[in-house]
Parts: sequence; C-alpha cells; structure tokens
Amino acid sequence: MVSRREFLWANGVVLAAGGLGLTLPASPAGAATRAPAPLLPGFGRATRLDFADISTLHGNDQLLLATLQGVVNRRRPRLYFNYTTEGYDNTWLTSTGAAVTRHERPLDLVARYRGEVRGAILHDPDVPDSVNVATTLAGLENAVAATAEQAEQYGLRTITDLRGRFKADDILGLYRWQLDNLFPRCTHALLSGLPPTRTVKVDDVRWREIARETERIRDSSNREVRTFDLSQELSGEDGVYLRFQDSLGDDGWGASVGSVVVKADGAQIASFTPGTDAETPYLFDGLNSSIGGDQNRFSDGGGYFIYRFTAPAGTQQLTVEVDLWNQFLVTATTTAPTRVEPFPYFRDYTVAMRAMVFWLPPSGQTGDLLDEILSKVKPTTPYAGWFSNDVAGEWGGVDRASQHAVEVVPADYYMNATVHAGVAAKVSSKVRPRPPATLRNKVYLTLTVGEGDNIQYCQRRMRQLWDDPARGRVPTNWTVSPLLAEIGPALLSHYQRTATANDLLIAGPSGAGYTYPGSWPEQDLAAYTELTGQFLRRTGMDLVYAYNHRNPEDNGWVAFDERIVRSYRKNTPLRGIIQSWESGDLQIHPAGLPVIGNFSPQGKAQEYRDTLVKKIEGWDGKSPLFIAGAVNAWNWTPSDIAELGSLLTEPFEIVRGDTFFHLLDQHLDRTG
Repeated sequence: MVSRREFLWANGVVLAAGGLGLTLPASPAGAATRAPAPLLPGFGRATRLDFADISTLHGNDQLLLATLQGVVNRRRPRLYFNYTTEGYDNTWLTSTGAAVTRHERPLDLVARYRGEVRGAILHDPDVPDSVNVATTLAGLENAVAATAEQAEQYGLRTITDLRGRFKADDILGLYRWQLDNLFPRCTHALLSGLPPTRTVKVDDVRWREIARETERIRDSSNREVRTFDLSQELSGEDGVYLRFQDSLGDDGWGASVGSVVVKADGAQIASFTPGTDAETPYLFDGLNSSIGGDQNRFSDGGGYFIYRFTAPAGTQQLTVEVDLWNQFLVTATTTAPTRVEPFPYFRDYTVAMRAMVFWLPPSGQTGDLLDEILSKVKPTTPYAGWFSNDVAGEWGGVDRASQHAVEVVPADYYMNATVHAGVAAKVSSKVRPRPPATLRNKVYLTLTVGEGDNIQYCQRRMRQLWDDPARGRVPTNWTVSPLLAEIGPALLSHYQRTATANDLLIAGPSGAGYTYPGSWPEQDLAAYTELTGQFLRRTGMDLVYAYNHRNPEDNGWVAFDERIVRSYRKNTPLRGIIQSWESGDLQIHPAGLPVIGNFSPQGKAQEYRDTLVKKIEGWDGKSPLFIAGAVNAWNWTPSDIAELGSLLTEPFEIVRGDTFFHLLDQHLDRTG
C-alpha cells in the first residue's frame, strides 16, 4: 500500500527547500521509514512580513495580490494581507511572531515582488469560472491571475490568455478541460472548491420596505400568495430590485418563496418557481440563499436573495405575486445593490500547493464530474473550500466527498493560510483535567457551540465570540478543527492558552475534517478514524461533535452504528460522541462508547430555556437525565449563553462535555 508521503512525492509535492519549503524532522538513525508528510503542509516560518490592508480593493486587485502571495510565500512567507473590513487578519498578525513592514499602497507590492513571478494568467471577464482555471494555472506556472489591463499596467508578460477559450454557459466543458489538461500536473494531495466570484454590496443604496412578518413563525402557517405593488420603483432606469430577508435574524427561519408571478399593467411578464431555469433570468443575487425541499428559495439569519424585474416601456403599474412564508422582510430599490467580482480568498494556499481549483454544484452533471474528480485522489485527501447552494450543497457535497473517502475542510474564507500554516506556535497535546462531579438525579446539560470544523470560523467568528467578556461564566464546549495544528497552529494555541476553566475545546464534525462516516467505503473508514486519532492526540481533544448521512426516505439523520463507533473507539482517544440530531432523542452505546444526539431549541435564552423545561415534562426525577444542547455560533454569543445559565435553575446543571460523558458513562454502567 502506498503511504501518504510516497503518494505526495509521486505527485509532485516536493517537500524540500526548493519545493514547498517544508522543514521535516530528521529520522532516527537506522529508521526504515520517513516521517509522514503533513496533511495540510506549511511553507516555512515567516520572520519578516510585508503587510497591507486590501479590504477596500476591487476583487480583481485582491485576486492579483492573493495569487502573488501564493507564489511568493511558497518559497518563504513574506506577504500578509488584511482582506476584509472586519479586521480579523489584523487581530492574528501579531501571532505570526514576524517583524512587520506596513505598506499604505498595497498594489506597489506587485512591482516589489514582480521578479518572483513569471508573468500573468489572464482570466476572461465574460466567463467567471475562468478565475478558477487562472488560479490553477497560476500555481503551476509561478504566475499571477490578472485581467489584461492589470498585466499591462504592472508590466507582467502574458503566460496564458484565457479570454475566448471557454463559453460562460459551458461550465462542464471548462472544468473537463482543466481536469484533462491541468490535473495531471497538479498536486493530488489537495483538492479545492472555491466560488469564482463574490457579491459585494454597493454603498448608500436606499431600500423601501414592502412587507414584514413581525411574529416568530417557523411552521409555514403564514404561507399565502401576497401581492406587492412596485409601481413606485418604475422610475428607475435599471429595473426594480426586490430583496427577501429574515425579519428576525437570530433563529434561522427567514423568508421562503415558493413561486413568483410578475405583471405589468395586468399582463403577465414573468412566472417562475425557484430553482428552475425559468427563475435564472430574474435571480440577480442568490448566493446567500438555498433551495428547500418544497422547491422554495429561502435565506436565514443575515442572508438574503434579490430578484430583478424590468417592465416594458410606458408601464404604469408593476405588481409581483409571491407565494411567501416564515419570517420575511421584503424591500425594493431601483439601484443595483451589489456587484459581482472575483472571489480572492484562500487562493494563496491553493497557488502555493499547486492544487486544482474548481466549483461544481454537487448534483446533476456537475455532480457527476465532481464524483470523477474525487475518485482520482487517495483516501483521506482533503477537499478544502466549500460547495455551492449553501445547505443543500453542504449535504450533497460532503456526502459525495465521504463516498469517495475524502474529508472536507471548510476553508473558502480562510485567509493568509500560507503564513499561518508556518507559525511556530506550541499546540498542547495535554487533555484538560476533568472537574470532579458526583452523579445525582439531575438534568445534566452540556452546551456545544458548533461550526468548529470550519477553519475560517475558527479564524474569524470564533475569535469574536471568544473575546466576549461573558465567556467562561457558563461551562461551554467549543468545537474547533484539530487540523488547525497544521494549517493554523497559532489560532489553536491561542484558544488553548486563553480558555477558562469553563471552556472545553472539542473536535468539530466529525474529527480530522468534516465528513459523514456512514457514507465512507467500508474499507476506508479506518483510514479516517486513524487520521482523526492522530490529530486528537496532537491537540489534547477527546470528544467530537459529529454528523452522519441522511436517510433518503425521510431526510432524517442516520445514527452511528456499531461499525462506525467501533472504528472511532479503536483508533481514537474519544470518551464520547455528540451527534447532530436536532430533536435530541438519541442516546445509544454502540461498541461501549456513548453517543448522544444534540438538541437544538430555537430562539435566544428565554425561549431556549422554555423549550428545555417543556422537554423534561415527563421526567420523574428518580434518575439522572442527560441533554446535549446545541448553540448556534452565528446567532448566539457568550453573553447569550450566560443569560441562559442564569435562567436555568434546579433541576438543571450545566457541565462541560468531559464531565457530562463521565457522568453519562456512570449512569449507563448502573442501568446496563
């Protein structure tokens, strides 16, 4: 059987100063085998960094700089950027330990480092997905991805011109060409799925409120066809933009649209169902939305989707009939509210790794091509990035990857990876001491903040939550990716060092990378649990939050079976597993390892507390009761957790996950 290291060598990932710039530990004298290669390798330690804030630059300029960063940092990390206005990249800059030179004119760095690139790969503005092909070629050719205008402006010779090479409506043909012609030259140690474009909000757009649901409605009980008069917006020269949002963005039940009919002076000019070809001409911005099981388009939390309608000249009245439900906020404007530009994030790492970059929705013909790509790599090869169509894309994409023994590393917004992967930060392998506890007839609740498999969440949103002064008031489990030990050791080290006695880091779904273990080929599952065991021991984690595939008959989660849990028990140090379950009514003990389903109440603290009280109504108090409670990382903060803690009195006791499973084990031993 070919080892991972042998596989990396065979496929062009040179682990030496002239290749990826890795420094590997020396083998003991007489050792028969070499140390295994990193799963997510670094490129050496940064000692000096040229830093610039590029958050206000256009996507074309950010793409140029990100691909430059990949080529330059492959040899030795020297470029570091702040990519977004939130400033998270600034927050982590000091953790690199490097001397920093700040540059007020970011694009001057192109001239400074021009001698380290061979030239430019020109992407085609008329074919958005050519950005991904240009990124792949940039890695292979030691080049940057640029527009023709940028290449001329910065004196970059053209290596490959992709303009006119592909058709915008033939995405399959574009990625088929890349697979046939570029993948043989790429590393096979990493696959990357990145959206070719992003949508950027335009400043100072004025919206008129059309309709709003003020009640918390999550059961479609307010579903009806509503007619909106958009005649006030007919004065706009660029059409009418109709936006649908979540009116109550803290609980994840936003606007849901089942059909749309548009009429101009009573005559129908458009009619469509979401997710169909008929919708496409009118969907101006659907990136932050998903297609649901009722052929509905929905968006929750801070997301939205926008339709654009153009009425015939001379129209006096424009109306839109919308089949609409849940917590909706509908607004309209006559100004284009967003613009589309290249998506620049994580491309420094893919360029440095010489990875193939693509964006294939995991269904239909694009799903078939995704399957073909996934089948060409070895088991436990990471797929870094994400999938299209948000929720549905996540389920379909992760499941397809799992079927091919590939784990997913959500990384599409992970920035400066080529620097962070090389930081010499100490990651502790010590398991946290478990607080003492005595089993009593109480309701034991352990609270788990999700999303930790998502390394950009660990870099961005989690840091924001972590800095909340209320953190530590209530025992809380924080999911993180153990893969940060390689691709972000300073991040993981920070969370380890600053954790309070009430904070416990546990592995995010479902271990060393996001996956559905039940979908793995039987012969490959051990490779994943062995990999997970290695990373858990490196990071001192002994609990995992896990997902599994869904039952195609009822779309419900499938519980871990004896085979899956036995593999975890054999190959990892786990003391327990919390499995995604929503209703929380799963409590099993396969292979002698406790597995409990999480419980996901809606709303904030008071509603969460009321739902818990209702859940235990049938409990007689004569034996302990165990509940694993989910905390929404995007809508909750430690302050909300602290408020919940203050509301939960007897018989509830909130405990850390390690204490929770220690007590649950005792209870299961007593009850057999």
